Amino acid sequence: MVFIPGGRFRMGSDHHYAEEKPAHWVKVDAFFIDAAPVTNAQFRAFVDATGYVTLAEIAPNAKDYPGALPKMMKAGSLVFTPPDHPVDLRDWRQWWAFRFRASWRKPYGPGSSTKGLDDHPVVHIAYADALAYARWTGKDLPTEAEWEFAARGGLDGMEYAWGDEFTPDGRQMANTWQGEFPFQNLALDGFERTSPVKTYPPNGYGLYDMIGNVWEWTADFWSTRHPEAAQNACCVPQNPRGGPEEASLDPSQPMIRIPRKVVKGGSHLCAPNYCRRYRPAARHAEPIDSAMSHIGFRCVRRPATAEERYDAGSAP
Repeated sequence: MVFIPGGRFRMGSDHHYAEEKPAHWVKVDAFFIDAAPVTNAQFRAFVDATGYVTLAEIAPNAKDYPGALPKMMKAGSLVFTPPDHPVDLRDWRQWWAFRFRASWRKPYGPGSSTKGLDDHPVVHIAYADALAYARWTGKDLPTEAEWEFAARGGLDGMEYAWGDEFTPDGRQMANTWQGEFPFQNLALDGFERTSPVKTYPPNGYGLYDMIGNVWEWTADFWSTRHPEAAQNACCVPQNPRGGPEEASLDPSQPMIRIPRKVVKGGSHLCAPNYCRRYRPAARHAEPIDSAMSHIGFRCVRRPATAEERYDAGSAP
């Protein structure tokens, strides 16, 4: 893990998506954070030690999804399935397919495996799965403020985690989509999907893959905007985890109400023509029961004492 000394920073952005507003000052206490997202090898060690079964590997309870088609009440997960032609970008069903038996073990569905992907971030991880792993390691999931502070790497106010230019001198700084999403994947960096962690340069704090590769869970419940009260405050405390007041309503099945959490960082599917959320300030709502082929996580640990904070901060 990497020690983050904490401090105050300007969280959010007034220049992009509405949910990132308003930009406001936030104070974050010191904490440790994983240098990279949790990998398949690390998650396998957890499963081997505990026998844990992820949400994607369990058939849904029909009582929790009133009105859902019985044939869909099987274990599985959403897998990115690119079309071969331009599609309506307002309809995510054009590139996501629910595949029975897809899970972290079989990231692309039946017939696939994690062979050769030990150092890739684990995917198809629902919120409860990420939290279970974190607790097993004696850690926690980051708050949104902790995550964003860490992602900025000390570059407060910059557009990206590495500066204000997306591809400085033509260099790919993170695993994001190159080409016209979702049908044209140029894979200029050599990766069509996830990439091994630590493939791209670290940020100013020595953290890898804070941007791109996979979305990462945070502990905070979703809100459509940052707190309005923050606009007039000099500095608000570390982001609270809040409550599930703004739950997810599926317009096709309005009787199903699912709390949402904030995910951060974007993924290998974020592209200039769609989902420009490969920035520290960007945020997205994710239902807690979602397990998809581009969602992973990393953990934090908060120092128990001032002495521990001092020792970490003064260590070479």
